[in-house]
Amino acid sequence: MLDSAVPSPGPAERCVRMLLSPWSRLALLIALLVAAVTTVLACHPERLLTDGLSTRTPGVTSLTVFTLAYGLCTAAFVPRPVISLAAGTLFGTVAGTPAAVAGTVLGSALSFGLGRLLGQRALRPLLRGRWLTAADRQLSRHGFRSMLALRLLPGVPFAATSYCAAVSRVGWSPFLLATGLGSAPNTMAYVIAGSHASSPTSPAFLAATAFLAVTGAAAVLVAWRRRGRRAPLAPGRRTFLPRGRRAGSNGPCSAGD
Repeated sequence: MLDSAVPSPGPAERCVRMLLSPWSRLALLIALLVAAVTTVLACHPERLLTDGLSTRTPGVTSLTVFTLAYGLCTAAFVPRPVISLAAGTLFGTVAGTPAAVAGTVLGSALSFGLGRLLGQRALRPLLRGRWLTAADRQLSRHGFRSMLALRLLPGVPFAATSYCAAVSRVGWSPFLLATGLGSAPNTMAYVIAGSHASSPTSPAFLAATAFLAVTGAAAVLVAWRRRGRRAPLAPGRRTFLPRGRRAGSNGPCSAGD
């Protein structure tokens, strides 16, 4: 009985396989991010938003354009506080807050989608370190709770967190829901500060800046406490265990103890 020979793939098929390989898609993602960051540094889109949209007639069209631009800028690593301040300056608190929150969710969805489509398959095999595997396990099992905590704390890089979360197995729904709920308080505070920037002594501006200061201090405190818990022991320092359970000894204490 003759064995049927498997035909070798042709040049076109090999080219398609190479283009669709995980590492090729990761290279495309890196190229897109580099191009986006370069464009941001060269064009300053936050200034274009402030100068290009009318402050007198916000309207549905201006809000829609701003929301779309907010999402694109967020995915391109433009700092969200800058755009949120612009939302308050342009549209005020009532209209600027939902536009900024919607732009935040849109930008996180774009970042998460690009990371999941172009980077997950190539990067997941590299999650071998102790802290990387622990973070991946936490995001995969407790996606909503973990993302909510990350979004509530100011100072955490927003776009980088979205791209990194895409490598884990967290689902779309918990990711987007946690992003919207967790980002809303700080986003509203920045919008309020932007809408009252012309009167920095007003109660609304002072309350918004105080809220941002308190949440920032809380984030620093949490990071400091976690760093203290994970700090390794100094060289030569010994950990004392109960008698009979000394590390590396199942019998009598060794000399020098």
